[in-house]
Amino acid sequence: MEFTPYDMLVDVGWISVLLIVGNILRQRVRVLQQLLLPAPITAGLIGLVLGPEVLDLVPFSDKIGDYTSILIAVVFASMAYSMDLGGSVAKGARNMWAFSTTMFMFQWGLFVLAGIYLFKPVFGTEDWFGMMLPVGFVGGFGTAAAVGSALEDTAGAVAASSLGFTSATVGTLVAIIGGVIVSNWGIRKGKATELQGDLPKELRSGYIEDEAERPSIGKATTNPSSIEPLALHGGFIIFTVLVANLVKTLISNQWENVSIPLFALSFVIGFIGRGLLRLFKKPNYLDKDTVSAISGAATDYMIAFGIASIAPAALAAYWQALILLFVLGTVFCLFYLLVMAPLYFGEQWIERGIFGWGWATAAVATGIALLKMVDPKLKSGTLNEYGVAYVGFGPFEIVMTILAPIAVLASFTGPFGWVSTAVAAGILVLSFALKWVPAKKDASAPSAGASGGAASA
Repeated sequence: MEFTPYDMLVDVGWISVLLIVGNILRQRVRVLQQLLLPAPITAGLIGLVLGPEVLDLVPFSDKIGDYTSILIAVVFASMAYSMDLGGSVAKGARNMWAFSTTMFMFQWGLFVLAGIYLFKPVFGTEDWFGMMLPVGFVGGFGTAAAVGSALEDTAGAVAASSLGFTSATVGTLVAIIGGVIVSNWGIRKGKATELQGDLPKELRSGYIEDEAERPSIGKATTNPSSIEPLALHGGFIIFTVLVANLVKTLISNQWENVSIPLFALSFVIGFIGRGLLRLFKKPNYLDKDTVSAISGAATDYMIAFGIASIAPAALAAYWQALILLFVLGTVFCLFYLLVMAPLYFGEQWIERGIFGWGWATAAVATGIALLKMVDPKLKSGTLNEYGVAYVGFGPFEIVMTILAPIAVLASFTGPFGWVSTAVAAGILVLSFALKWVPAKKDASAPSAGASGGAASA
């Protein structure tokens, strides 16, 4: 059937109801309060169970998985207009780049090699099997679709898409369960910058009862007689994503095998838009808090839609190998969370580590969801640093997605794994050689909250 605006109305309407239900449950269910489980995660899980993939009680369309790509682009476009750039952000972005790139390249390299030297001899799987871990974990559903379909079309790997989506599904569940556990541990141990010790009731329940304590979500920069301020801010952000999508389309048309993530282009185009505002001497034309509020709303819908759109696909012939693959992948990500994050980020490792855990096992959207558990207003500056770091990290992500199926097709899978591992090891050595790690607290640097408040939801 043709997708219509009314199908979108049904999708958005149902997910909105589930977000409200998730918020009410957070207020009333003690276990959800203890877990600090955000309403969008609850909404997404309920949507998954009630949706077409399980009970088929909620009539979601088959397009709900596509919304997340647009919504995360809105988040990063908003970030470009609202974030503050200072010395502490630049320094943090340096370490965020090294942390993210080594984790990404090691996950690809080590598991490609494991597929050849462990899984193939023991389980009789194909050379590309180990690649399915990073395709689903650090890659997510988008990479699973891209690499899986490419392997099926070019290399005859008929199970690649199913394995990739299975990996992405398991990775999402691992991300949520592990993230909730580590987040609560970090808060109770006083390791979170924004949340420490006993938590106030309003944080546990998620509802601010005292009207005097309810913060403003932004300030008007225009008179409503001309245009409603929210419409102006929303218009800027949506237009930014539109331009980014046009650029993405032009690039894809010019180079068919090149696909740049929409959220990355939205971030770059947003910075260009921000520069134009400064050029026309209107640097404060947009209110940062209002932009951040729009970003926060997009984040909540993105999380809910992303979880609700999970499409489990398991292949019985691979179940033993898959179990071992997922166990090893989880151990790898835990190592980066509990060992490498403190090494790279010092005393403020929990926020950055939990974000890294989220996207190392699932997606950037999941990382943001988990980050909000330890940093509800996103004041730690983690997203700011990741946004800046992505300028240097993005090419690695793009190149790996393009080269992975080509390496399989060219029977170059082994060298592909070795080169990926060598690149990761090189960056790790560079981090020590340049004394980026172990990170030490800079007493002269401004607080994380001062540099990251602009990205708050």
